[in-house]
Amino acid sequence: MIRTKPIVFMTAVFIMALPVLSFGGTVDLSRTGQTTCYDSSGNVIDCNGTGQDGEIQAGVQWPEPRFVDNGDGTVTDNLTGLMWLKDASCLGARTWQSALDVVADFNANPGNYDCTDYTANYTDWVLPNIVELETLVNAEESSPAAWLNSQGFTYVQSSYYWSATTCAYNTNCAWFVYMSFGSVYYSGKSYDYFYVWPVRAGQ
Repeated sequence: MIRTKPIVFMTAVFIMALPVLSFGGTVDLSRTGQTTCYDSSGNVIDCNGTGQDGEIQAGVQWPEPRFVDNGDGTVTDNLTGLMWLKDASCLGARTWQSALDVVADFNANPGNYDCTDYTANYTDWVLPNIVELETLVNAEESSPAAWLNSQGFTYVQSSYYWSATTCAYNTNCAWFVYMSFGSVYYSGKSYDYFYVWPVRAGQ
């Protein structure tokens, strides 16, 4: 009896651990884009030995080119495989629910919207989740909007863009990205008017 107890215990531990063993894995995060290092006063310094992101540059290296204009009013991100509407403001600024609704209407009636060069006919656009939206931020650039406009997108505003992700802390709010300098925060769904930038899975 005494000898079997450890065996029974170990068997029970192994069985309980099976879901963890079965679903374990890794996530490949991309680089932030930052290659410059700074001191505490904000001055540019040599990166060697700082341990800052500009020195370590951990994560998946960005492809070159990062973005490809598909010639139909869409742009594909070669890093994530996501496809974005080229015109980042043609669906306007709206409340959160209206943002979800206008993306659904765009899928059904793209001709109702004056989007730059849009000739594609995709019907699976969605409002991006907060992780997808954050991938567009380049931490090396002082203005994500200006940088994205130089990468083949048009009319990216130095303003707020809704994500489809609700804030768990306060479900009356949803997460957004501020494309003026790349910050992420949450705001009220029903009273704030933020821009809508659809995405699709692409490749």
